[in-house]
Amino acid sequence: MKPACAAIVLAAGAGTRMDSDLPKPLHPVAGRAMVLRVLDALAEINAGPIVMVVGHGAVQLRAEVGACAPQPDRVVFATQPDQLGTGDAARVGLSALGERPAASDVLVIPGDTPLLRSASLSRLISARRQRDAAASLLTARLDDPTGYGRIVRTGGTVNIVEQRDASAAQAATNEINAGVYCFDVAQLRAALPQLRQANAASEYYLTDAIGLLARAGQPISTVTLPDPAEAMGVNDAEQLAACEAALSAREPR
Repeated sequence: MKPACAAIVLAAGAGTRMDSDLPKPLHPVAGRAMVLRVLDALAEINAGPIVMVVGHGAVQLRAEVGACAPQPDRVVFATQPDQLGTGDAARVGLSALGERPAASDVLVIPGDTPLLRSASLSRLISARRQRDAAASLLTARLDDPTGYGRIVRTGGTVNIVEQRDASAAQAATNEINAGVYCFDVAQLRAALPQLRQANAASEYYLTDAIGLLARAGQPISTVTLPDPAEAMGVNDAEQLAACEAALSAREPR
């Protein structure tokens, strides 16, 4: 069976706020490493090849994925030498996919989003294909959007503004970027070299690729998660506990 799409899993961060020697993507949620739960969701939609971008704790990640992933033969590892942001990590991952990946779609997913459902990924891919969009992204509406990038819609154009760069009005919106994207491979390849470090963190933001594509007149589509818990990422022990609780309370869908 032909893979539904290619995928890039971002798993290079140090996760210093976890206050642990264990690489952040390997922290368990309900007994299974977060990054393995992401790979489980990708396996259910028949994604491949899957590039896992690693940096901090690369040796441990390679060993755990090789031993416990559902389809380890589909996973290719690529190293991000310096932590220069999600845009740079996506560039590393796209380079590892090569010039002609098996599919025209590529998912880009953080390795610390263990609650993502495969059905949501399928809807994201379908949304991109139905509109022939340059990119589709998952969004959610949260009672407390603190810490998340905000979705800013202006005249039919979709942009993402990170919280540290947001104005008061932009920060007031509760629609957030879940950090999960489906790109047309060619459009992503064209956008990444245009990213600049013109932000508070001096990093290359993958979110800026959405704005670049939108301003170039390329269609961008969004899919709002019916269960906002799927957007939960993990940056510290408190968020890890929240993910554990949300997974325990989840009803199968």
